[in-house]
Amino acid sequence: MTRKQRRLTMIAAAGAVLAVAVGLILFALNDQIVFFQSPSDIAARTIPDGQRIRLGGLVAEGSVTRGENAEVRFSVTDTVESVDVVYVGLLPDLFREGQGVVTEGVMKPDGLFYADNVLAKHDENYMPKEVADALKGKGVWQGKE
Repeated sequence: MTRKQRRLTMIAAAGAVLAVAVGLILFALNDQIVFFQSPSDIAARTIPDGQRIRLGGLVAEGSVTRGENAEVRFSVTDTVESVDVVYVGLLPDLFREGQGVVTEGVMKPDGLFYADNVLAKHDENYMPKEVADALKGKGVWQGKE
């Protein structure tokens, strides 16, 4: 085998290994590429217990209840479906009913979403792009274009 043939063989082998690696990564990330799931997305498909997801939408009016040991229960809605959320910890200062929120956590078999992180919008003009797009898709967006 000549030097040129060996070099081409090594380049082809490296390309094949790289292609297989990229394929495996894309296969593993197949369902997790989306930034968050809306309540309608969660209702439409089953989320395996213990799988970490991000849930985004609006905090439902009248749904916030505070319990012992800094436990807060509230519902996240996209005005079509809603998901009940349990969070233990301090909420962001701007967290309130009717505002956009993105929570990170896991769905449990009892049907509740246990959040370990809650992100609220930072001023009256901002809502996460993904949340705004989901609300626009449902026809309930009331913000600025």
